[in-house]
Amino acid sequence: MKFRNLTESGPLSGGAWVITLIAVISGVIVITRPAAQRQGMAFWTFTRHHARMYASQIDRWNAGGYLPVDLQVIDAAAMVRRTLAGFWAQTPTADMIEVERGAIGRFVACPLDDVGFVDLTNVLARDGIVEQINPPSFSPWRSRGHVFGLPHDVHPVVLCYRADLVEGIGVDVGRIQTWDDFSRVMGPLIRDLDDDGRPDRYLLNLWYTDTNAINTLILQAGGGTFDANGNSLVACEANARVVATVVSWCVGPDRIAIDAPEFSPSGNKLRLDGRVIASLMPDWLAGVWMNDLPQLGGKLKLMPLPAWEPGGRRTSVWGGTMIGFPKDAQHFDQSWAFATHLYLSAQLAEELFETNHIISPVVALWDEPFYDQPNTYFSGQHSGRVFIDQAPFVPERTSSPFRGAALSRIGEAVNALRRFAESRGIHAADALLPEARRQLASANNRLTSEIQRNVFLAEPAP
Repeated sequence: MKFRNLTESGPLSGGAWVITLIAVISGVIVITRPAAQRQGMAFWTFTRHHARMYASQIDRWNAGGYLPVDLQVIDAAAMVRRTLAGFWAQTPTADMIEVERGAIGRFVACPLDDVGFVDLTNVLARDGIVEQINPPSFSPWRSRGHVFGLPHDVHPVVLCYRADLVEGIGVDVGRIQTWDDFSRVMGPLIRDLDDDGRPDRYLLNLWYTDTNAINTLILQAGGGTFDANGNSLVACEANARVVATVVSWCVGPDRIAIDAPEFSPSGNKLRLDGRVIASLMPDWLAGVWMNDLPQLGGKLKLMPLPAWEPGGRRTSVWGGTMIGFPKDAQHFDQSWAFATHLYLSAQLAEELFETNHIISPVVALWDEPFYDQPNTYFSGQHSGRVFIDQAPFVPERTSSPFRGAALSRIGEAVNALRRFAESRGIHAADALLPEARRQLASANNRLTSEIQRNVFLAEPAP
């Protein structure tokens, strides 16, 4: 096919002149028309649940004579794209934007001066908020020593178990201090329920393909993806130990784990049928179960996670949200006043807990009586207190833009180790540990190669 060179095509036709003239006139109108002035403060969130909770407080704020807040719910992926496009093009976005844990890396994948959110480090110190918030809750929103968001939550993780089944055979969970104890003490609950010669009930909802759950366990063990200085932890010994143990839980004759995915009919059916005894449970997931699985009410209890070693950490962390303030926002002082009023309030903390069982990151609010009410869903336990008791010990997390890539490489290592275990008939964690180290070292090499190709995070020399 021969393409016509428009520079050699002769005079434009009449229709082409009309199109050109319209384009010129439209461009002049766009350039010369005054930009529309935003009325009040725009606030974007990615979840309708938050919007429902915030509605009453926003109504009171707007009725109080303050600069009004306009709350908009935008799909999470669309909001990330829209916000990034605004940052890159230096066009207006919103005055306040809620960002989910998994998205923060995309916003800090640039030199510090180019991050589109206001650096809150000095503001948080000035207003004494650093002392009010649970310290680890800042870590997902911190990049290179600078904090770019106000934390919404803590999200400690505990273990939820079928108390009716556990206590029904006289198992004492007080004897469980470590994951080794968990396997041994809970072992009698693995059962063949249909007499076909194969177990149908397993101890733990966890599978080698569930990267989020595995990440929760490696954080508990002191591992992770990156340290505070941005150094890769992929091949660290804590990660290797967890990876080897998780694979040993999922394969072989001594398998203890089952794949019962959250938010799926098949996973919920396994839970309702008593096919899984225990699950990793962040506070927000407790709220999901209370809403989606009311049939389990009165059959469940919570306990701290078993530690990886005697005396070790009995919790982890999973998920999170912040509120950030774009640099181009017109009303930072007013939006900061509203955001702190919202996020630090006892009323929001109570509603957040009552509607979705999420605990506030504001330490002073942890003594509020609503956290100590007995919860019939969890067999009368003071379930809020179970989470709060572990909140100070949640591990810190990274905001690295390479976190997703690191988790993918860890997932590849887990899957490779699973294939190795099944092909060699090696199922014990200790026996799998050398190969886990080797696979993670290989994964780390691939990740390092990816990181070295990125030129946008290079900071100028001091």
